[in-house]
Amino acid sequence: MPKPTKPPRRPLTLRDVSEASGVSEMTVSRVLRNRGDVSQATREKVLAAAKRLGYVPNKIAGALASSRVNLVAVIIPSLSNMVFPEVMTGIGNVLADTELQPVVGVTNYKPERAEKVLYEMLSWRPSGVIIAGLEHTEAARAMLGNADCPVVEIMDVDGEPIDSMVGISHRRAGRMMAEAIAGAGYKNIGFAGTKMPLDHRARKRFEGFTGGLAKAGLEIIDKKFYAGGSGLAKGRQMTETMLKRTPELDFIYYSNDMIGAGGMLHCLTAGIDVPGEVGLAGFNGVEMLDAFPQKLATMDACRREIGEAAARIVQERNESGDAAGEGGGTTIVLEPVLALGDTLVRS
Repeated sequence: MPKPTKPPRRPLTLRDVSEASGVSEMTVSRVLRNRGDVSQATREKVLAAAKRLGYVPNKIAGALASSRVNLVAVIIPSLSNMVFPEVMTGIGNVLADTELQPVVGVTNYKPERAEKVLYEMLSWRPSGVIIAGLEHTEAARAMLGNADCPVVEIMDVDGEPIDSMVGISHRRAGRMMAEAIAGAGYKNIGFAGTKMPLDHRARKRFEGFTGGLAKAGLEIIDKKFYAGGSGLAKGRQMTETMLKRTPELDFIYYSNDMIGAGGMLHCLTAGIDVPGEVGLAGFNGVEMLDAFPQKLATMDACRREIGEAAARIVQERNESGDAAGEGGGTTIVLEPVLALGDTLVRS
């Protein structure tokens, strides 16, 4: 069956907030501009209604108030994570020959920060929003749902998009890695990775991984989580701890390549045969690690392709005049590519 067409989004107005809060449009305006004498109770009522609706004031004044600027808001969790510069390269490649210009906001994986960044960017009425992930706060979802421009959620397709989405299935990626590890004959498997309440894509890979192991009659016998950025030193430390704690481990799957490379460094310096004694695998396909003496088993997450596809959706919607999405959103599912490297014995 064809995907049902979503009704076009309509920009919210002061009248919408006025009706939702039960006060006049003038009072709403005073509250949102932080001007005039308004009681605290009324102020709280107006702000709560605006947040519930997803209303964002328009910072484009006067004659331009009904227009959009030629900016594309790109909202990502990190610039220190090597994944997202690749995504930005893909976006830039597509938009370079257009009038559209990407502008980046960084959330540091914090939902409250994401709300603030999104609010500020939408207030300038961008020509599109490209935002990492499918999980957002209620307020952020309301703002995205009422944005009068293309919204493309990227990196993940395990969920329902607000408008369009481009990415890979992280649950499938986890299952694929589990099948490769089990198929190579490893039995005592550990997992090392970031804490997952806020890293939803890592959580989904972990869920897919453990589900894939269960189908093979296996389960994780040790795991270690950390908070903070990905790093070689962190990977070395985690790997040393896990191998001392559970010496029977014969494979460690890492939530990203950088901590996986740190694990490889520990094994090299400790004289541990990889992949004979211990196999290793990461995620993301970071090219700089090709210089290591062994190539880490990993999975290409299609980072640049995701950025390019997302930018094309924004570009095409603006060129067609369907910025508000009357024709419905677009879903593009890319296939992660497994690279066995030198650290996962071929079955």
